[in-house]
Amino acid sequence: MKIWDLPTRLFHWLLVILVGISWWSTETGHMDWHYRSGISVLILVVFRLLWGFIGGSTARFGQFLRSPVTVIAYLRRPDASGHMPGHNPLGGYSVVTMLLVLVIQVVTGVFAVDVDGIESGPLSYMLSFDQGRIAAKVHHLSFTALQVLVVLHLLAIVYYGIRGRRLIVPMVTGRDQQLSASTDALVNAGPVRFVTAIVIAFALGWWVSAGAPL
Repeated sequence: MKIWDLPTRLFHWLLVILVGISWWSTETGHMDWHYRSGISVLILVVFRLLWGFIGGSTARFGQFLRSPVTVIAYLRRPDASGHMPGHNPLGGYSVVTMLLVLVIQVVTGVFAVDVDGIESGPLSYMLSFDQGRIAAKVHHLSFTALQVLVVLHLLAIVYYGIRGRRLIVPMVTGRDQQLSASTDALVNAGPVRFVTAIVIAFALGWWVSAGAPL
C-alpha cells in the first residue's frame, strides 16, 4: 500500500540532513554554513506547512490530526486499532509539535543577534540589540527542545520496531508492505500544487535571506 508521497519523503530526509548541518556548523563555528542551512530549513518548513493543506492526502493536517478523545483511546489500547496508514493519532500531534518548534527555530534565527553583532540573522536589523539577544536565546532553547523531540522520535521508531511495526522503510519507499489493503491510502496532490508550494517556499526564503526588502 502506498502511504507517503515523494514530496513528504523528501521533506523528511532533507530536514534530517539540514538539522544535522545546523548542529555541526554551530558546534564547529562554521556560521556561514549555519546561515545556509537555516534558510534552507525555513524553505522546507514553509513548504511542509503549505503541503499540510494542499498536499497528498496522508500529508494533510486534516487527515492525521485526530480529536484528543481518539488520542487517549489509542494510548489506552494501541493494538486495538491495528496498523494505521500514515500517522497514528499520537504521531500526528508529534509532527505538529516538531513543526511548531521548527517554526520557532527559524523565526528566532532570522532575528537573532550574536554577542558581538557580527554573525546575526538577516532580519536582525529590525530589532534592538537586546531584542535580538532574546531571539538568540530562544533560538538556542528551541534547538534544545528540537533535540529532545528527535530523541523521542528515535525512541518511538525503536519501540514500534520491537512491536513489529517498521516506520523507516515506508518513509524511504513510500509503501507499507505491512498493510494489506486493496487500494492505496495515498491520494496524490498533483504537480501543480507541488510547484506552487515550492515556488512560494523558495520565494519566501529568498525574501528573508535578502533582508525582507519592500
